[in-house]
Amino acid sequence: MIASKSELFGVLRQYNPWWSGGRFPDLPTWRRAAFREISAWAENPPAGRALLLSGARQVGKTTLYLQAIDELLARGIAPTNILYATFDHPLLKLIGLDALLKLWREFEPAREGPEYLFLDEIQVAKDWQTWIKHQVDFDKRRRIAVTGSATPLVTDGQESGVGRWQTIRLETLSFYEYLQIRQITAPPLPSVGSLLELFEWSPTQFARCSEEARPLVGLFHEYLLRGGFPQSALVESIPLAQKLLREDIVDKVLKRDMTALFGVRRVLELEQVFLYLCLHDGGMLNLQELCSNLELKRPTVSNFIDLLESTHLIYRLMPFGYGKQVLRARPKIYLADPAIAPGVLLKGKALLEDPSALAKAVETAFFKHVFTRYYATSVRFSYWHGKQDREVDIIAEIGGRLVPFEVKHRSPEHTGISDLKGMVAFCAENHVERGYVITREVTDFQCIDVERDGAKARFLKIPAPLACYWLGRSEFESANREEP
Repeated sequence: MIASKSELFGVLRQYNPWWSGGRFPDLPTWRRAAFREISAWAENPPAGRALLLSGARQVGKTTLYLQAIDELLARGIAPTNILYATFDHPLLKLIGLDALLKLWREFEPAREGPEYLFLDEIQVAKDWQTWIKHQVDFDKRRRIAVTGSATPLVTDGQESGVGRWQTIRLETLSFYEYLQIRQITAPPLPSVGSLLELFEWSPTQFARCSEEARPLVGLFHEYLLRGGFPQSALVESIPLAQKLLREDIVDKVLKRDMTALFGVRRVLELEQVFLYLCLHDGGMLNLQELCSNLELKRPTVSNFIDLLESTHLIYRLMPFGYGKQVLRARPKIYLADPAIAPGVLLKGKALLEDPSALAKAVETAFFKHVFTRYYATSVRFSYWHGKQDREVDIIAEIGGRLVPFEVKHRSPEHTGISDLKGMVAFCAENHVERGYVITREVTDFQCIDVERDGAKARFLKIPAPLACYWLGRSEFESANREEP
């Protein structure tokens, strides 16, 4: 062994100050929407299920687990029955899972009651899948929660133990959470549990809310620049926030995780592909053009796209429909956070002066919000491309309903019926009665009625800051609402 037991236990003790009567320092008091689900699992986990918290690096997974530990201690759980360890630490990675638990119990004997194991970045531990499967199957006293920064963690774990996971996917901060974490008081806007409620509003309600929402515009622009990673969101300087995002999050994933987890050696080519995606955020991926421009082979690029999706840096949407034709079609790519492209491309505040780049950032932000709000309900997301190049940006299939969203942020004049031919055509062809148009101006907030070939539909035009604010707020409130 390269380190003595006392040296190794010294590392563990640093991560577990509650064993000596302390608490983890500087732990935020504010909790994200996902905290309640983690807390519910800790109190009453489903029989035979570990908890997996999956998300990008620096998205806040560790903080959520430490807050859960703090709550367990406040409930009277024996401190020495709670273990936190991160396999980002080289010594803990080397000794492995069994030796880690043996070391824990050698220095801190078990007390009566359940044991809680919170294990960070579990995917770098050797044979973690088999180990957790055995723990879940044969040691009912232990409640195991792990984090991972790569989607293969979910796939591999399920292949090794179907039905042994409760999975929570953690995205970057919503606009609402961003305001909360920065302790910014939002305007006194009405509570909206679902955007569907807005179809019942009167013109007076729309006009009043538009005036009240004006302060949100500048705050929303700051959110697009700083991003939804907690570390960068809390930095006052926007250039520094973008530098942190670029160096501490994106670069570590591309240059360290890709090599350590997936054996990627052609890091420079991977960076070139990611840069291309930053330049085409929210657009359809032309794989042939990408390969030609970067002089890369198609299988290499396809593998890179898969890996970027696996590490939660991008989302990939396929076109609406089913069958082989859809599988062969071009996917649409969104970055995981609207601030990634401006940060990587060194745009700074110039983003706000570039209508095209700003529109892309807004579309990325909106997709992230609608995805986060509804992904847990097994919603299928796609985009629609019809005849005469008519398109709809996002289609959500929610509870048997098709819900189209079109982002029209580039120009305030292009949100009339004549500019929504794609939405109108999609609704007519698929018998959809309602759709959403995400607008630029805070005053462009109303319902409009359209008709085509005898089919009628109603569109809600809603400003982007309000749409993202309400989607984030409704997610947060539904996650933290007490059960009746």
